[in-house]
Amino acid sequence: MNAGSGMNISAASRASGVSAKMIRHYESLGLVPGVRRSESGYRQYDETTVHLLRFIRRARDLGFDTKEIAALLALWRNKRRSSAEVKRIALQHVRALDARIAALQSMQRTLAHLAHGCQGDERPDCPILDDLSGSTIP
Repeated sequence: MNAGSGMNISAASRASGVSAKMIRHYESLGLVPGVRRSESGYRQYDETTVHLLRFIRRARDLGFDTKEIAALLALWRNKRRSSAEVKRIALQHVRALDARIAALQSMQRTLAHLAHGCQGDERPDCPILDDLSGSTIP
């Protein structure tokens, strides 16, 4: 790519599906290495960087946190990587997702139970509010 070519942050955002705000955030975290700037100081993104941003976006879509994404990026860049390490990170994330799903299902069951016990009429008695306030329901 010659010195005059490249995309500005808006074009890179459209091409990658990552907002300009998040692109700057990923740069500040070091997930996106130093981006070339034009003579007027504007960031200039190339296709390689856009591809990297798509990688980050997909990893975020799958729920990986910043630390995990950094580890995955390092492995992606390392052509001598061990796929066992990539799998370890993925399976660790699967276990974390399973725990989050179980917690969400527990919350859903509790709220469904509380809502079922609420008359939902004009009376002020409400087991949902009682539970939230820590009051015991007889």
